[in-house]
Amino acid sequence: MKKILITGGAGFIGSQLALRLLKEGYFVTVLDNLSPQIHGENPEIDSPLYRSILGKVNFIKGDITNRHDLEKALEKADAVIHFAAETGTGQSMYEIEKYNHVNVSGTALLLDVLVNKTHNVKKFVLASSRAVYGEGKYRNADNETVYPENRTLTLMEQGFYEMTDDKGRSLTPVATDESSTLHPTSYYGLTKLQQEEMVKLVCSSVALPFVILRYQNVYGVGQSLLNPYTGILSIFSTQILSGKETNVFEDGLPSRDFINIEDTVEATFRSLKNDLANNEIINVGTGNPTSVLSVAKMLAKMYGKQEKINVSGDFRIGDIRHNFADLSKMKRILNFEPTVSFEQGISDFTDWVLKQPVHENNFQNSLIEMKQKGFLKS
Repeated sequence: MKKILITGGAGFIGSQLALRLLKEGYFVTVLDNLSPQIHGENPEIDSPLYRSILGKVNFIKGDITNRHDLEKALEKADAVIHFAAETGTGQSMYEIEKYNHVNVSGTALLLDVLVNKTHNVKKFVLASSRAVYGEGKYRNADNETVYPENRTLTLMEQGFYEMTDDKGRSLTPVATDESSTLHPTSYYGLTKLQQEEMVKLVCSSVALPFVILRYQNVYGVGQSLLNPYTGILSIFSTQILSGKETNVFEDGLPSRDFINIEDTVEATFRSLKNDLANNEIINVGTGNPTSVLSVAKMLAKMYGKQEKINVSGDFRIGDIRHNFADLSKMKRILNFEPTVSFEQGISDFTDWVLKQPVHENNFQNSLIEMKQKGFLKS
């Protein structure tokens, strides 16, 4: 498999994976619509992501929801790596039709073309998300495994953010494995789960090997600094470097599993090459939770700025409290463990950010928008 199609290949992960594949001697086709939310209004000027692959790959400016674009992109492809998707958790709660059209209908159309047109594709890799788990896996006071439901609006409005059982007892988050209960808390998470189910069903029915990768929070050098709806390190960086107060939601203690882009690309590359990964679902993360507040503090320190952090108590409908990955399958099947520590990764990231122009990422406008729609609460 030497000819690879990457849908959404001008995005953060897709573009860096494309460069890795080129280095390894692959021929890469990228299908991407260069969304202004990610790339700006003038991608050749505003988007380091797009510029990084410009002239190096067979680039097709097109849309995952357009059959003609897909048929053109699939010509001679030996494998498909499917990244094209809308990705903002908060935004997905009120841009429902848009997220459904791109993530669900776009994936359905891609699979439809693969089923009904002659092609050379021998493997399908889906970029999924930890969002399919929702809150993920916890243990209660009796050391029993539980999968808690969404936090209630009433408790969160009173400032109670941690997960509890039906008796009001605290729950302890534990590493979430691939067999855990799937109960997305956002529409974005629901669309990723729908993608997974479609890929499993359709690819299995036509004997097309697939791999589903459930990425945790991917960050690092090259991340879009323009998107106000996703990428907490980018959002915080823009606030800090603009001299604005950093708005940290809830009590600052929600945690995420942050995996560096270099490790993410390596895991994805191995899943493409390794036949042991065929028809498997694999977590891609570090297994280490880091609180949002500590991220804000680390960024301010790395930029040499005085901390202007507002732990606001604001919260978004659809956000989770904690989630971090069990990496047993990634280690066993891909023979891989992450190599970039969060400290090293955030140092590399901030060094890179300081070399970029400071753009207004419309974060404040995104908060106003979410509040007006009723999905951001104070």
